[in-house]
Amino acid sequence: MPESQARGSFAHLKDKMLGRLPKRHPIAILDSYIKTAPDPQAALDIFQGEWTSRLPEPLAQCQTGTIDLFDDGRIKWLASEIGGVTGKSVLELGPLEGGHTYMLAQLGAAEITAVEANTRAFLKCLIVKELLNLQHARFLCGDCIEYLRQAGPSFEVGVASGVLYHMQNPVELIALLAQRCTQHVFLWTHYYDRAIISASKIHAPRFNYSQPAEYSGFRHTVYRQEYQKALGWGGFCGGSASISNWLSRDDLVRCLQYFGFTDLRFNFDAPNHPNGPALAIIATRR
Repeated sequence: MPESQARGSFAHLKDKMLGRLPKRHPIAILDSYIKTAPDPQAALDIFQGEWTSRLPEPLAQCQTGTIDLFDDGRIKWLASEIGGVTGKSVLELGPLEGGHTYMLAQLGAAEITAVEANTRAFLKCLIVKELLNLQHARFLCGDCIEYLRQAGPSFEVGVASGVLYHMQNPVELIALLAQRCTQHVFLWTHYYDRAIISASKIHAPRFNYSQPAEYSGFRHTVYRQEYQKALGWGGFCGGSASISNWLSRDDLVRCLQYFGFTDLRFNFDAPNHPNGPALAIIATRR
């Protein structure tokens, strides 16, 4: 490199280190201000295009998502099967946008502790909490596995809808829930079915590896699932890694029984669910 070019490069580097070069992409901080009167849509538009759920009244006309997670038959089924949640303490994992949290509060839960690892989803939950005045819900920003590994309170009901199949170690999650939830655990989850997955042009490419595993004496098989293109969506609501591990239905049932849940009730069994075989389970101690 010629001496003059070298001197120029070092000078450029020095100016860059000292902050003398103009910024190519200045942060337009003033664009972050709202210049209209307070309105629910203004808060919701902080995450414009990223919402999954349709909100309930009085916010039903707001522009959000399309899925009825604030009026979900799965949570209604849970409440009907366990004699309601009135006055009960509930641990919710992965609240996403607070839809099930809202339903549990409306059904009379005494307190709901909801743990969300996705920071964008956590902030959406806080918006929903304020807009719908969820007084008995507390949202915690953090990893649910790390939360459950720590000493903490017990809960009468555990709710993990759309969570298990995003785990690196799904069996550990079930074991930890068994330690902290004294009466019931509700799961809605996808599961691995070789015949269904391998026959699907959509799902088969996401599953290329399986291996035997063991946790706390429970032997099972995990099937690695890759998120692939889904990671590119701003509203991504999967796990915290690029892969997760699924259980088969048989291993899922055996796992719940192994960790002390003797009464299992099933509903919403959907082997042809567009995102992979799925079902809901209420696991109860007797």
